[in-house]
Amino acid sequence: MNKVHVRTGDTVVILSGKDKGKQGKVLEVSPKEGKVIVEGLNIATKHVKPRRQGEQGGIVSAEAALYASKVQLVCPKCGKSTRIAHKILEDGTKVRVCKNADCGEEF
Repeated sequence: MNKVHVRTGDTVVILSGKDKGKQGKVLEVSPKEGKVIVEGLNIATKHVKPRRQGEQGGIVSAEAALYASKVQLVCPKCGKSTRIAHKILEDGTKVRVCKNADCGEEF
């Protein structure tokens, strides 16, 4: 089983590549491949043939997957990119915690 440090719906910042420094929301996570799709970033174009009669063909832009190691989570409270720690509460639930020194927010 492969694990990825981000979940669907998280806000992330891209660490490398053509969209370096940009923020976006995670649309899809693929733990098996270790990749994520971020909304509005890493746009790739592909040529699409019309499959049915009356359907439009042409060049379509869509978000491409990128490796999860190239994104870092953004803390919802302090707004900074951060590594995450895990903390187990008294009732046994596991929560993610911001590792920035001045924050420490659970999310």
